[in-house]
Amino acid sequence: MAGSAGLSQDELKKMVGYKAVDDHVRSGMVVGLGTGSTAYFAVERVGQKLKSGELRDIVCIPTSERTREQALSLGIPLCTLNEKSRLDVSIDGADEVDPDWNLVKGGGGALLREKMVEIVSDKFVCIVDESKLCKGLGPGFPLPVEITPFCHEHTQRLIADLPAIKPYLKEAVLRKGSIANNKPDGDKIAITDNGNYIVDLHFKEVLKDAPAAAAQLKNTVGVVDHGLFISMATEVIVAGKEGVYVT
Repeated sequence: MAGSAGLSQDELKKMVGYKAVDDHVRSGMVVGLGTGSTAYFAVERVGQKLKSGELRDIVCIPTSERTREQALSLGIPLCTLNEKSRLDVSIDGADEVDPDWNLVKGGGGALLREKMVEIVSDKFVCIVDESKLCKGLGPGFPLPVEITPFCHEHTQRLIADLPAIKPYLKEAVLRKGSIANNKPDGDKIAITDNGNYIVDLHFKEVLKDAPAAAAQLKNTVGVVDHGLFISMATEVIVAGKEGVYVT
């Protein structure tokens, strides 16, 4: 594809979102729709192609209430995992991508539903702009961990003290304000679509063993799930200065 020098970040996100749908979504499929500013454009593209008749007989599973509302506004047929426990493809963004395609996701607060949908997809196509690529997970973007409200301060202490987390951790911050970003933009505790809280783990160093961190977090009672998506992506489409490419 032609070079993309001079394009805004939104224009780059649009390029990868459209390419993912054009390359991977066909009529008759069950499709997972991701959440966030990059996935927004993939949802938009599905709506366009349904309206034009280029796509027919597809059903989509959204990974958040925000995505569900966008899809409904575009006339995209929807269902849930209750009706379809296997998907042909899911398309979603990421907050960080390491060289092994391990991801940090959940900056938008939808990590649990995203993981539930993407883990049962035959293909999970990750779409990012070049700024999301990193040499190792950790310092570039806080790692979200979804926890139960019950005794949340206790659970926050437990996860901060895990062996694969503690040596690299700067601070563990309870997300407040809008659930859709990890900025401190309010005084009230942010609530996920599932009624839970999120703790954002800020790291001073690269996580030495992301799979171990993922396992330890998942095994902590009080943790619902976490934003480490290990060995789940089947393709990563990147928009950068030189154009759109597949890593």
